[in-house]
Amino acid sequence: MFQQIPFTFEPRESYTFDSFVRGSNELLLDLIAQCAADAGEKQVYIWGDENQGKSHLLQATCNLASKNNRTVCYLPAHELVNQDPQIFEGLESLNLICVDDVNCLAGNDEWEKALFNLINRCRENSTSLLFSSTVAPEQLKIQLPDLQSRLLWGPVLRLQVLSDEEKFEALRHRALQKGLELPENVADYLMRHYPRDLFGLFERLDQLDTASMASQRRLTIPFVKAVLGQVEMVYKND
Repeated sequence: MFQQIPFTFEPRESYTFDSFVRGSNELLLDLIAQCAADAGEKQVYIWGDENQGKSHLLQATCNLASKNNRTVCYLPAHELVNQDPQIFEGLESLNLICVDDVNCLAGNDEWEKALFNLINRCRENSTSLLFSSTVAPEQLKIQLPDLQSRLLWGPVLRLQVLSDEEKFEALRHRALQKGLELPENVADYLMRHYPRDLFGLFERLDQLDTASMASQRRLTIPFVKAVLGQVEMVYKND
């Protein structure tokens, strides 16, 4: 069950461990999957560059834990910073709390105190905590003494970047989920002509899927050029 709080963030059901291309991240995925099942570490901190899939993994962990009848809460910190830090109050009664982009809270006195207290309460209540960040705990610009050490209470693992071949696999898997035929030459075109971060590639694939269904056309390179060219023009005009 997902905790009902004043600002609820529901994990996307499509975010699962099966839909994530593992690459060199077997150990990391196994560790957080155990966390979802309450069979491993009570606190895990994962970090890596933006748009690598950290949010996907935290939401996948929430979804898996919920299927195991654990009470969970997913909190994207970048959407919390303008809210009241009291949102953390009482969450230690849950089984699992996932705080995404915890780096967004660093440097904010009130949020640092709220996070520090939350970690302490969760430790006392055996509540599982999963954090994600763009940097390692030691690199966070934290002002509150001892918060950094609290974030180091559990394993700290870096999410490894996928190779180009693994990104191809991720694109094909995403297209398959959508029932979209993605020819190899089209996937190759996307990889060669657009930024290769997964978030951007998936976003373009979603745009192509929508256009393909609307026009009832298969994905070809001329079609891709036309659709994405129009999208870029809209962005420029905005």
